[in-house]
Amino acid sequence: MNEFYLKVYEIVRKIPHGRVSTYGSIARCLGSAKSSRLVGYAMNLSHQYDPSIPAHRVVNRNGLLTGKHHFATPTLMQELLEAEGIVVKDDKIQNFEKVFWDPCKIL
Repeated sequence: MNEFYLKVYEIVRKIPHGRVSTYGSIARCLGSAKSSRLVGYAMNLSHQYDPSIPAHRVVNRNGLLTGKHHFATPTLMQELLEAEGIVVKDDKIQNFEKVFWDPCKIL
């Protein structure tokens, strides 16, 4: 497994229940601000690598569920977020600023 991906998974596992982070904030926290796309690739592979990684908690910088197509069903990402109390409307996290978790402030 790619070392960068393993570091991404380590951070994603720390995202608290009921909170979300972004591809870009995770990349910045790893000292690789221009690697948000790589974080997305890591999330896409996370389902195969370790299904317990909470990939549903990683969204784009605007709170959009851009990774939803990589889940078992197109609605599963939203369902998992809503089960944690996060409100999603039209594939977008509502009150995004309130539920956003910045890994750089924690780690």
